[in-house]
Amino acid sequence: MSIMTRPLQELVQELPADMHAEVRDFIELLLAKRGRRAKRTLRQDWAGALRNYRQQYTSLELQCQALTWRGD
Repeated sequence: MSIMTRPLQELVQELPADMHAEVRDFIELLLAKRGRRAKRTLRQDWAGALRNYRQQYTSLELQCQALTWRGD
């Protein structure tokens, strides 16, 4: 049976006892990170900020420029 199909509890039991605390810490970190992410709300205060440039640039040109700024 591959590691991905075995129950997590079974895998943890195979670890030495001193590593159980490390696994617990990691799981708690993941849960805390998930909780922080869920509390954020979507901000849209930027909406309409580029309306003055509507005649000067197309949305595709702005997308391409944003990609170059990000280094993609």
